[in-house]
Parts: sequence; C-alpha cells; structure tokens
Amino acid sequence: MTAIDWHVTGGPFGESSGYDRHSLSPQTNRRLRILSPSVLVTGGAGFIGSALTHRLVRAGYEVAVMDSLHPQVHGDHPAINLPPSARLFTGDVTHAPDWDAVLRLFRPSQIVHLAAETGTAQSLSAATRHGSVNVVGTAQLLDAVSRCAHVPEQFVLASSRAVYGEGAWQCGTDVFYPRPRSHAQLAAGIWDPEGPTAQPAVPLPSCAGRTEPRPTSIYAATKLAQEHMLAAWTAAHDVTLSVLRLQNVYGPGQSLTNSYTGIVALFARLARRQRPLEVYEDGKIVRDFVFIDDVVEALFAAVQRPAAPARCLDIGSGRATTIHQLACTIASLCGAPEPIVVPKFRDGDVRAASCDIEPARDELDWHPKWGLRDGLRALLEWVAGQLE
Repeated sequence: MTAIDWHVTGGPFGESSGYDRHSLSPQTNRRLRILSPSVLVTGGAGFIGSALTHRLVRAGYEVAVMDSLHPQVHGDHPAINLPPSARLFTGDVTHAPDWDAVLRLFRPSQIVHLAAETGTAQSLSAATRHGSVNVVGTAQLLDAVSRCAHVPEQFVLASSRAVYGEGAWQCGTDVFYPRPRSHAQLAAGIWDPEGPTAQPAVPLPSCAGRTEPRPTSIYAATKLAQEHMLAAWTAAHDVTLSVLRLQNVYGPGQSLTNSYTGIVALFARLARRQRPLEVYEDGKIVRDFVFIDDVVEALFAAVQRPAAPARCLDIGSGRATTIHQLACTIASLCGAPEPIVVPKFRDGDVRAASCDIEPARDELDWHPKWGLRDGLRALLEWVAGQLE
C-alpha cells in the first residue's frame, strides 16, 4: 500500500434514554453543507472519545456519539462517562442501517472518526475482526454520508503511529527502512532491526511529511487503509480532512480491564499492587507516551481549525522513552519493586516509535503540556481510586 502524498498542507440499533426521538427527514434532492457547530464522534464512549466529547461540549458544540460499547473495552456493565447533553447512539459501525439512523437523527458539521479495533498483536490472530470494524466500518460510514443529503465540512481521523511500522532508521549518513522483525529473529534475541550494513543504526522520529508508512501488523494496515479511503472520498466530495497519527496515549479514563489497552495502564495496575514489572526484550524498546489531555487538545484544535484541503499530522509528546525508563518511573512513584528485564517478546511489536511534532505545533497552534512523570502521577492517582 503506497503512501498518500500528505505534503498538501502539511445490529440492532438503539438510542440512549432521554434523547428526543423526533425523526429528521433527509432532503434527498440536494446536498447541503452543515454550518452549525455539531460534531459526531464515532467510538465516542471510549477512552479518547469520551474525553473529547466533554471538551467539545464545554466549548459549545452539539455532540452525538456512536459507539458499540464492546465488552473488551467497556466490560459487561459499561460505565458511560459522557456529558448529559451528548446524544449516545449504540450501534455497529459495520451495520449500514445504524449509520442511516444516526445521520437521519443527527446532522453533523464534522465527523471525528475514532471507532476502531486497536489490538496490534491481537490483530495478527483476529484479522477479520480488525478488517471488518476498521475498514468495512469506515466504508459504511462513507456510504451512509453519500446516501445522506447533508455533507459534513470536515472529517477528523484518529490514525496511529503503527502505520509507520519500524519507521526510518539511520546508519551513518544513510537512511533506510528495515524489514519487520521476524519471530525467528526475536526468538534468537536479536532485538534491533537489521540494517544494510553491520554498523549500528538509530531510529528516527516519524513525520507524515517525510516518513513512509510501512505497516507491520494487520491493525496498522487497517489504519492506513482508513487514511486512504477518507483521503479519496473527501477529495472527490470537496470535504476537508485532518488525519492525526497518535502515539501511545495514556491517562485517567483508560481501561484497566482490557488487556490490549496499552503498557502504561498495565504497569500502573501492577505497580499499585506492588507487583514487579516485567520489561520485555532488553528494556530498550522505545515509545512516545502522550497524555490524554494533550491528545484531546490536538483533536479539538483540528476541529476548530479545519484543514485546507487535507493534512496528516503526528501527535505525541515529542520525547522518546524506553519501556525500562517508563517501568522505573512508575515503580518509583508507587514504591513498587524494581522492574525486571526478561527476554520475552510480542510478535508484531516494533522496536522504536516516536514522532516529530513540529508540523502539528505549526498547523494546529498546539503543543503538549504534560511531562511523563506528571502524567503518570495523575494516572496513578486515578487508578488508586478505581482499585479501591
């Protein structure tokens, strides 16, 4: 799958109780732009979506949320954290009638597409599920909008740093893209990707304007497919598009029961119980951990400042952190035992991921405000309340 040129600018269906069930008949004979400040957030009852919904409502937007309330994310008894004014539609993104019902009852000026299956390693054994929700679900959304008489002004897609795969590495003056790390390579304890020479190589921060996407997991491939689909549709319909490739998001509100929710939540839960943290490979896996509030502000800025006509930006803290550094910081904050480095690994994991956030600073007038230690402290305080 080739990269998009981002150099342009840089089920049954149910409704929540309390919602006015008034039917809004679409005008099928013409297509109208929506000018009112209304936003549809798909996956809006999730970690990032619920936080964004609160932010949008505080700013005066009329917000509707579409979410399947999947048990893996929300558990068997979902605790919905949404503002009273937000309209919750419980529906399946792969089910066309659900989309038609939402767009008949709510006409958004913008659509923020967060609904997705997000298990990087899980996707290798659940490819159909990831492809169905992420790819078919996006196609169903676009078809539903095409059937509707009203066209949104902008789509905002929450994409992922996973689209880069191993990303670009540098050896001397040469920049190269390593092959995905194989199971045999990892089983042999060869952690760094193989370069063109025997010389040591270092990973480079990813940037949408210069780093080629090279997915190494089914999940990553589906996220890149979402980008391509939305780019093609919005260009054909003269609708603006903002794609934000998110790094590793963490913070209060993150699921503590979903085993695929991320390493930060897992470590936080274990450390609060005074359990030693196991760090895989040699501890030198690198990630960019970005606090939930900073991600929400980036998404909000994208809504506030529509693209002209399309843009793809990287959202992170701008700092690379090893998993061992992360584990040590969490253990220190909790008074937990020192982390243990174990030669285990997960197929599909990339060695290093961080990003260049300067384009996002310039384009969105945004910058991250939370440092890692402060963000982890806020998360741990929240986790303590959840585990009581």
